[in-house]
Amino acid sequence: MNWYSEITKDISRIPDAMIFYETEYSDSKRECKIKGVVEKLSAEMPGIVEHRFSQLQEIEAILEYLNIELRKIKSDKFRFYLEKYNRSLSSKDCEKFSEGELEVIEFYKIINEFALLRNKWLGITKALEQKSYALSNIIKLKCAGIDDAEI
Repeated sequence: MNWYSEITKDISRIPDAMIFYETEYSDSKRECKIKGVVEKLSAEMPGIVEHRFSQLQEIEAILEYLNIELRKIKSDKFRFYLEKYNRSLSSKDCEKFSEGELEVIEFYKIINEFALLRNKWLGITKALEQKSYALSNIIKLKCAGIDDAEI
């Protein structure tokens, strides 16, 4: 499922996307282990890396979309305080008041959760890079005739 397009159509789908990516994250942690036939693991690595990296890119795109939406909400709140508030406020006061709005704060929390999710996925991509490097070295050892190395 393309969660980015789903969220851009209906922002209320964010919790569903987070559940999906948390489940995928749990599954991806198993892919970071080196267990089994080294040649088979090495052959599977490009597909695994591509799949997980594309998921990370989608998370990044969703996070950027949420930041765009946050700027829109903050702008609307700022405009309200600047134009429609009972008394005249400076731009700095309008900015502070708009930052304190409940809707803005809630959106910051959502963005923070998604940023945490993104950071977990960055960890997965780093782990997959390390796995690929380790597999490459193990295969080089086997080619050199050192077959008794243990994993």
